[in-house]
Amino acid sequence: MSHIHKLIDFTVVCYIVYGNKVLLIHHKKLNKWLPISGHIELDEDPEQALFREIEEECGLEVEIVAEKPDLKTEYRKFLLTPTYLDIHPIDDTHKHIGMTYFGKAKSDAVKLAEKEHHEIRWFTIQDVESPKYELTEDIKFYIEEALKITN
Repeated sequence: MSHIHKLIDFTVVCYIVYGNKVLLIHHKKLNKWLPISGHIELDEDPEQALFREIEEECGLEVEIVAEKPDLKTEYRKFLLTPTYLDIHPIDDTHKHIGMTYFGKAKSDAVKLAEKEHHEIRWFTIQDVESPKYELTEDIKFYIEEALKITN
């Protein structure tokens, strides 16, 4: 999807773990390995966007490791709390505010979103450290956190 706002968009990011591996996709447009992520559309809340992006980008059933009150009210919907919140540049004029979640996959059977990604694969901690994949330090940090929090 294209940008919703000119300067800053809100996005959801999910580091999905299965066993001791973390799922990453190789993004066609950005030409790098990233977690499952995407824009929060104007007609959805962050939780709806999170589960939509997971379904669209990998097709997994995922349990999100987050909290929200178990309370139903007529006027308020409680949302899963992101573990981290950051802002990062996409280009010289546009930024994303990323709401980062961690999740546990119920299986490792993924589907490739061919229009958006070159590849999808499960990364071991050894893969994460390999220069072959050119992962940035922030992505490595989030992967390590995901493995700690979900295991």
